Amino acid sequence: MNIEQKLILRVDELIKKADYVLASTSSGGGSISISTVNNERFSEFRNASLSFIVNLYGENHPYFKDFNNRCARTYPSETRTGRGILNAIKSEIEQGWVNSLRNLISAEIFTDFMEMAEYLLEENYKDPAAVMIGSVLEEHLRQLCNKNGIDITVVKNGKEVHKKADLLNSELTKSEVYNKLDQKNVTALLDLRNKAAHGQYSEYTREQVELMLRNVMDFMSRNEI
Repeated sequence: MNIEQKLILRVDELIKKADYVLASTSSGGGSISISTVNNERFSEFRNASLSFIVNLYGENHPYFKDFNNRCARTYPSETRTGRGILNAIKSEIEQGWVNSLRNLISAEIFTDFMEMAEYLLEENYKDPAAVMIGSVLEEHLRQLCNKNGIDITVVKNGKEVHKKADLLNSELTKSEVYNKLDQKNVTALLDLRNKAAHGQYSEYTREQVELMLRNVMDFMSRNEI
């Protein structure tokens, strides 16, 4: 299951929660009858939805602000408004807009880090540059896995942990996302990153880190997310 499928599954769960809330609609007594929904059900639906939206878009996005302001009271109409916002989000996910936005943001972040690594190399700081380049490569591998429906976590001792970069590299090759030549190249790049991260600074040169930078940029351009 890829990231888009997981997001759609979660939105569907939230929409079902909205239906569950609306099923609890009741009319109050007195001369003026005002319909309301069950407070506990509504609170669960509202909080779960806000958490999902802020994680997906951030708190400054119109969807988050709209949901927070217009789905705030236990009136059926406000629950229906919240459900409508979730349906709009689902439509965006299905059309790939959310993933495209994330890719643009990731590309900008990656570019910033690579430019920073290049600057560090120019200033003869080869070791932090190697760690930074390696981190960008590892994150790119994770996003390639997400794009191609490859799980990036595994359960160990009852806890979900991230798979190591070498395993991601192997699984991406098995899934034919890229070829064995790329796999060998990525393995070598990760090895250099590990040497830098573990303080084995004498085992590689500045020139090798410069080559690492070029190789990672080439790999990312040929294997876009």
